[in-house]
Amino acid sequence: MNDEYTTFLQSKRRVDVDCGFDVNESDLNPMLFPFQKYLVRWALKRGRAALFTDTGTGKTVIQLSWASMVHQHTGHDILILSPLAVSKQTRREGLKLGLDVTVCRSQADVKPGLNIANYEMLGKFNPAAFGGIVLDESGILKGLYGKFRAAVTEFCREIPYRLACTATPAPNDTMEIVNHAEFLGVMTAKEVFALFFTQDFTATSHKWRLKKHAVNDFWRWLASWARAMRMPSDLGFDDNGFILPPLKIHTITVDSDPMASGMLFPIEARGIQEQRAVRRASLVSRVVEAARLANSSDEQWLLWCDLNDESKAAKDSILGAVEVKGADTAEHKEKSLLAFADGEIHCLVSKSSICGHGMNFQSCHNVIFLGLSNSFESFYQAIRRCWRFGQKSPVNVYLIVSDTDSAVQENIRRKEAQANELFAQLLANMREHQMPTKTEKIETIETVETHDGWTMYLGDSVDTVKRIENESVGLIVFSPPFPSMYVYMDSTRDMGNVASFQEMIHHFSFLIPELCRVLMPGRTCAIHLTQGIAFKHTDGYCGLKDFRGAVIAAMETAKFIYYGEVAIDKDPQLKALRTKDHGLLFKTLAADAAKSRMAMADYVLQFRKPGDNPQPIRAGMADHLKDRNTKGWITNKEWVEYAAPVWYRKTENYPGGISESDVLNVSCAREADDERHLCPLQLGVIERVVKLWSNPGDLVYSPFAGIGSEGYMALKLGRRFVGGELKRSYFETACKNLREAEKLNEQQSLDFSCGAV
Repeated sequence: MNDEYTTFLQSKRRVDVDCGFDVNESDLNPMLFPFQKYLVRWALKRGRAALFTDTGTGKTVIQLSWASMVHQHTGHDILILSPLAVSKQTRREGLKLGLDVTVCRSQADVKPGLNIANYEMLGKFNPAAFGGIVLDESGILKGLYGKFRAAVTEFCREIPYRLACTATPAPNDTMEIVNHAEFLGVMTAKEVFALFFTQDFTATSHKWRLKKHAVNDFWRWLASWARAMRMPSDLGFDDNGFILPPLKIHTITVDSDPMASGMLFPIEARGIQEQRAVRRASLVSRVVEAARLANSSDEQWLLWCDLNDESKAAKDSILGAVEVKGADTAEHKEKSLLAFADGEIHCLVSKSSICGHGMNFQSCHNVIFLGLSNSFESFYQAIRRCWRFGQKSPVNVYLIVSDTDSAVQENIRRKEAQANELFAQLLANMREHQMPTKTEKIETIETVETHDGWTMYLGDSVDTVKRIENESVGLIVFSPPFPSMYVYMDSTRDMGNVASFQEMIHHFSFLIPELCRVLMPGRTCAIHLTQGIAFKHTDGYCGLKDFRGAVIAAMETAKFIYYGEVAIDKDPQLKALRTKDHGLLFKTLAADAAKSRMAMADYVLQFRKPGDNPQPIRAGMADHLKDRNTKGWITNKEWVEYAAPVWYRKTENYPGGISESDVLNVSCAREADDERHLCPLQLGVIERVVKLWSNPGDLVYSPFAGIGSEGYMALKLGRRFVGGELKRSYFETACKNLREAEKLNEQQSLDFSCGAV
């Protein structure tokens, strides 16, 4: 393998490189625990990093230590962005470490060193003034799909050192990690979606999920710029001092008033509207229970609400309660939250959306939920304000719900199980891949099976094509992998395993010169393809990408002559059913025909190698001279069809067209991790190409042989075949199909020699 190709394959290993600096452990604050020192040193070496560490593991001191070292190294000021009221709490933690943190509301407040501000103040700062930035509770990015999230990412784009910290990365949605990658400048959201994710098309949605083949590469890539832990032992350190106290959850169920919610009888509330109606109907009963609990104890109580009416009623019913609501001033919010953290307030009443992130309330170990919403993340974060490392007492959580809230409780339990499973998967995969290497060996798999009329190579065709002699091939015909649409496997050698069709063309360019070398002068390389699709998530718009034009340009660069092409007709209704293409749907036509478009045709592009053909192809024969014992002749009537600019599909009115279902059986080649990509070329298309541009006895070559469709038809038409295939299951199926074609060919020859009809 040449060095240039090896380097290219290595570049397809998605591992983000370090851009930071090294520090000695002795340079760090001695107050840090060993695991905290490890995370600080790793994040500094990375330069741009994410820390997914659970609540109470000291993210604040980690952030401050990282920011202090970046300030020392660069001499530039550092900005920390945090949720409301966390700023002053962070300043307190900084003083414990001997660090002065300036709480700012605008650029005018910034002082040399470490500065902190609320997210809401972002627009009042100049990014050029900072050498490093920290996102405290960066999980906030999950809800920022609009202009604000984009503003955070854009603000930080030119800041060289970046750190994102959160306790709950993507608890129920892996793609939240996309937001962190984009903030850190590791990869754009479009690139992440294109490389690692695929859409599951249903009648009602296009949901994104990890490609089955991309799972290992995804975790390897994530481990190159992020670390995750729930306890120090997840990183190989001692858990001493970080064992959580018991968590005791008590459910108090009150009777609801069905008439108040518009129902005759108390029934389980399923829909959002029903749940809200029942919640309002049971408000008084739930507040009575909350007041009974809080008023019967001198201990502190933290009460979480979702509705304004709940918050006001609870504040009015509980002695010494202080309410923090969205309409309050920032000063009132900060003063109240810090006073509660200091144990000066008996009961704090608020919403998790206001102060459910970042605050440390270890002084309190009694929590009340005045009803439940369907958000597990809000539920989890609200509990962890009190139930966190550093808490000395068992934490009591009281869920006050109505007798019709079972659906909400079940939803929370389901999401909790899912979150635990996903975080456990995150930890396991990051442990496995947390020591990635950019010099990972690119394995070469190569096997060959040879018969009298055909040869199949298992391996990378960029390598195996070198075994074919110069100018020995009479016809090349294949379908290349369509970038990001049809990924065969997670190997970097798979040309479909790319982030863009430009990267696929770059990969393809290593093969094209070899195609030119093995092809006879004046002969044809026929490439079957379709145009690329542009998706909103991956490309920023919905439309088409000119894959066809890119292939033509690449072939011409390698001195092939772009000689001709034919469009292959497709059934638009079948396309709409298979792909859920919005532009083909009847509802689009009715709602806004400006968004409708035609179904994409397939194309066969004809490229000729320069030079004179040494062996003319005598494919045509008049109808009255046609000899049934001669394979591959094209009658004049057939030529009229073949020479048309469109090869039409087979229909009731056009029985001689290309049948979209006339393909080899693919079921035996499928594997458990295959996506919806195994779409072999129609045999009718291959038959026309082979008849047109090769002689009986010629060698036909396909570098992407798949399950052997091109070889199957070449053998049936009396040609020889050589093919290459990267995936073993396809290679084995191709060999089986070629052996079957060999038998059919022998049987046909025997029938003709015996005069059989």
